[in-house]
Amino acid sequence: MQWLMAHPWLLPAAVVVLVYILSCLTVVREYERAVVFRLGKLLDQPKGPGLIFIFRPFDTVVVVSMRISVIDVPSQDVITRDNVSLKVSAVVYSKVVDPRQAVIGVENYRSATTQIAQTTLRSVLGEVTLDELLAAREKLSVRLREIIDSATEPWGVEVSAVEVKSVDLPEQIQRAMGRQAEAEREKRAKIIAAEGELLASKELLEAANVISQNPAALQMRYLQTLTEIAVEKNSTILFPLPIELFRGLIGNTAAGHAPEPSAAPASLSHDDRR
Repeated sequence: MQWLMAHPWLLPAAVVVLVYILSCLTVVREYERAVVFRLGKLLDQPKGPGLIFIFRPFDTVVVVSMRISVIDVPSQDVITRDNVSLKVSAVVYSKVVDPRQAVIGVENYRSATTQIAQTTLRSVLGEVTLDELLAAREKLSVRLREIIDSATEPWGVEVSAVEVKSVDLPEQIQRAMGRQAEAEREKRAKIIAAEGELLASKELLEAANVISQNPAALQMRYLQTLTEIAVEKNSTILFPLPIELFRGLIGNTAAGHAPEPSAAPASLSHDDRR
């Protein structure tokens, strides 16, 4: 105490030193890294995470986030290879893998990534047709990711994925695609109907071959058809009968030396008064 009274300036000096030390302490989060410049010269390794000491005012620090960031690429006017004008937007997933290069390699790595994504989106999609753009989005996304990642690699930024978010088609193109889809459905319906007719004709041919091998089956089929027609409320029914039904009668007539009947089909008249 006497020593402090003998040197009264020590207490304010101690307070100033304590405040200075506290101001030099900085907490870096787990997902962050601190890039430190001492007298304008970059230190070898970034600092963090945890509590770090910054020797102010000789040290300046830039804190870089190492998390994956989502960058929305605004809608771009794209003209496809088949001269269709579209508006296409995308989303880019990127993260910093080298904090030192992200600070000294480019002025603003996030803005630079956005700009390179826009130009790459226009150039790549301009080389494909509309059908390829709508049907092969996954392949186009992989190609976009490879091109953008190769451009951002010198900046210490890694692009993990690029997805085409939306494709805005002109109204006339939408109507044309609707007509095309309707025509495609009609074509499939006609093909299915034709295949059904083909299968039905094969089954009928097989049934006709089976019936032709047995005359009695043919007669039974005629009688069954007559029964089905009799159900209908028709005033007159004309039904041809096969000559085989009269073979017995023809044989008896021939034995009695009567004139042989004509082989023309007979007709049956039926009045349904129900």
